Amino acid sequence: MRFLLQEIHLPTSISTSFDIAGKEENINQISESPFSNGSSPRIYVSTNPRGAELLPPGIVVSESDFFLRRLWGEPSEDLKKKPKYLLTITVGLNQKKNIDRMVKKFSEDFQIMLFHYDGQTSQWDEFEWSKSAIHVSIRRQTKWWYAKRFLHPDVVAAYEYIFIWDEDLGVEHFNGDKYMELVKKHGLDISQPGLEPNNGLTWQMTKRRGDQENDLVHGWGLDFALRRCVEPAHEKIGVVDSQWIIHQVIPSLGSQVRARCKNEWSLFQNRLANADKAYLEEIGNR
Repeated sequence: MRFLLQEIHLPTSISTSFDIAGKEENINQISESPFSNGSSPRIYVSTNPRGAELLPPGIVVSESDFFLRRLWGEPSEDLKKKPKYLLTITVGLNQKKNIDRMVKKFSEDFQIMLFHYDGQTSQWDEFEWSKSAIHVSIRRQTKWWYAKRFLHPDVVAAYEYIFIWDEDLGVEHFNGDKYMELVKKHGLDISQPGLEPNNGLTWQMTKRRGDQENDLVHGWGLDFALRRCVEPAHEKIGVVDSQWIIHQVIPSLGSQVRARCKNEWSLFQNRLANADKAYLEEIGNR
């Protein structure tokens, strides 16, 4: 299964995985560690992450980011401008020219992150933008393998929106900044551009409609899972028709993954059905 893309906005209501040590309410939790010999008390902050309880308050923070840092000068002067959005693309060298066209559709407000499934990274240095991009290289892995491991909520919380794109998208009719204007105008937390209706395998609900600016639906089945992330889902999830793209349907890893994709899609559907059943049972027991 080749999922096309998702742009995901992390609502401020979603909390990070642990609290920042050093808050006023945590100070009272500093106590003598059970590992101390009793002669000299040691710091023990129970709200720190597991394994970091002995670190003083304020050292452990709840979030990180992908902002690039210098090796010299004052840390406070490292970032002249913080990117608002994160654009991630799973890529192979064969699609290098198309990726260059795609990246140039996004302004400096977007941090670029490439996931290399073919292990080739140095060949991208011919592009100036690549020198400030983040490159992650693990061979023969797919978009969602990368996303689940490198787009942890505590890291991407620094960005307003995250774009998770494939390498085979035509962007002649797309502009990143204009797209963001529409997404914010309609209050969408999860969205995608409309797709050229006469090109490739495309679900009806994701095809571009020329007479509309925005459709409040989202396809490829992920809407059934991602709807749990926003409320109300029918207002927060949508397809932006006036900024549209072409899915070129170029198989990244060839036919070798098709059988595996079908198998994983079946497993995903079963998990989704079980989750829905459990949710309905919970509602019925209230």
